[in-house]
Amino acid sequence: MAPLPPPEPARHLETQAALDARKLRFEINRLALPMGVEGTFGVIRHPGASLAVPVLDDGRVVILRQYRFAVATRLLEFPAGTLDPGETPLSTMQRELQEEAGYSADRWDPLGAMLPCPGYSDEVIHLFLARQLSPLAERPAGDDDEDLEVLRMEPAELDAALASGDEYLDGKSVTAWLRAKQLLGLG
Repeated sequence: MAPLPPPEPARHLETQAALDARKLRFEINRLALPMGVEGTFGVIRHPGASLAVPVLDDGRVVILRQYRFAVATRLLEFPAGTLDPGETPLSTMQRELQEEAGYSADRWDPLGAMLPCPGYSDEVIHLFLARQLSPLAERPAGDDDEDLEVLRMEPAELDAALASGDEYLDGKSVTAWLRAKQLLGLG
């Protein structure tokens, strides 16, 4: 996966408003864009995140059915989490795999990074393929607001759910699954 091209930052003229929330900051800024246009732009500042596609030795994937309040429904998602201060993307993912799915992994392959919403957020999500999984005797406590169910699905079953639209998958999970399938030779 190619790295992002060098940044062409806009010239910051002023911050008109900012709101700090849990794990993110919303800013309204007056900017001069690289092509010379000036305007007011809202942006969500995010510390970054990591996501893993966990694959069991028998080929099934570990995926979560998780409630998301913003869309008021449960989605299929791979384990993921926000980078805490001082964490690397990999250490974040190792922690999240244990907290959310109840597994540790001995093999980690990077799948690159993705920008989920570059029109209004600076979030970068680092993607991994986690293999050689071991179930934990007890799943560590995760975030208080997490409502999730751990599932194990055959790749064809996940593909069918994605194709049918009967289950919602978030964009980061779709991207990671497509990249993982290439690395796993699943087409």
